[in-house]
Amino acid sequence: MDIEPFGPGSMHWDTAGEYRNLLVAGSALVLQTMHPAVGAAVAEHSTYKDDPWGRLTRTLESVQKWVYGDGPAEGERLRRMHSTIGGVDEQGRPYHALNGEAWAWVHLSLFERFIALNRTFGTPLTVAQERRFYAESRQLGAILKVPEREMPADLDAFWQYFDDMVADRLEAHPTALEVLSVLRGTPAPPGLPRPLRRLWTPVGVGAGEFNHFVTVGTLPPAVRAKLGLRWTAREERRLRHLGHAVAMLTPRLPERLRYMPIAYHARKAARISRRLERQLRSA
Repeated sequence: MDIEPFGPGSMHWDTAGEYRNLLVAGSALVLQTMHPAVGAAVAEHSTYKDDPWGRLTRTLESVQKWVYGDGPAEGERLRRMHSTIGGVDEQGRPYHALNGEAWAWVHLSLFERFIALNRTFGTPLTVAQERRFYAESRQLGAILKVPEREMPADLDAFWQYFDDMVADRLEAHPTALEVLSVLRGTPAPPGLPRPLRRLWTPVGVGAGEFNHFVTVGTLPPAVRAKLGLRWTAREERRLRHLGHAVAMLTPRLPERLRYMPIAYHARKAARISRRLERQLRSA
């Protein structure tokens, strides 16, 4: 069955490639690795500790290809890459990266993170917009070959699913706690000239503390409680001030600064194509 690709006019086309998404990237990884199968797979097979910049770059490129490139081909590549990832975790539980529930959780948790992103760093979506975006998320799930049975049928079913997953399936997995720890120490980007590497330490510490603050602050309260994370009213006020600033700035940015490269070039190419089509029709 052919799956309709994303294009201009879809919510994913307008949002998936924004740099703003980086503000919930850390919390997305925390949520995903709280699932025992995902946590075990990441602990054994991911390079997020040894090569955080490389992993981030590869993840961002992959996510953009879902929407702005050949999504089905990228979905097939991801499934091939994960097909050999499995084993037994530290508690003796077998796991596999393509376990239906785990594969679905990695995908569906991104929908919840998008809602959180707009609630904190943008304009909260209306219920109608949430329903539309969730329908598109199911479309994306089909592109990524998430089992249909694992995807809640509609928005109301999704929120019940999400609450049940947090309450009954997620755990304070060592990998999730390690992700939080790694976020606090941002290493120098690869390729940074040697003289500048000495100057990176205070920058890295500041960036790490910022990442940790935003990650903890944007997690659902029930998840923070499960992880034993402290969050104060003062920190919440700081996050709201930051969120307001980001929400005001983002729409004013030039498209090249608002969108990541793959998204920017795809959007530009789509506009040129539409303009040529209009010229040909009017010729």
